[in-house]
Amino acid sequence: MANDTLPQNHLADTIQALKNGLTALPISAAMDNTEAWQQEFLLSGIPELQDIAREIGNLQSLLTAAKLDGPAIGRSLSLLGSQTTQFAFKAAPEQQGDIRTIGDQLLRLGADLQAQPA
Repeated sequence: MANDTLPQNHLADTIQALKNGLTALPISAAMDNTEAWQQEFLLSGIPELQDIAREIGNLQSLLTAAKLDGPAIGRSLSLLGSQTTQFAFKAAPEQQGDIRTIGDQLLRLGADLQAQPA
């Protein structure tokens, strides 16, 4: 991953999936998407992306639990949104807007889930 540039097709796919809402995305597609990001970030050598990858692993565990915990999933999404937004400032200039969009969507979805009763 040269110069902190993320795969553009992954960015576009992720933005579209998040805009459609969490319930519109089958769990298998969500897992495939998060797995692709996690692997990309773990191999990046960039500490901020590796932190995001670890939180993606936590989110995957929450999504595959026997009983889904909406507020816990919301907290994980919010943390991912915050981490993503922070990384946007270090990303390639042409991708900063898309990365902030993903961060904003994650923060919004996370807040929505945290507001729901457990």
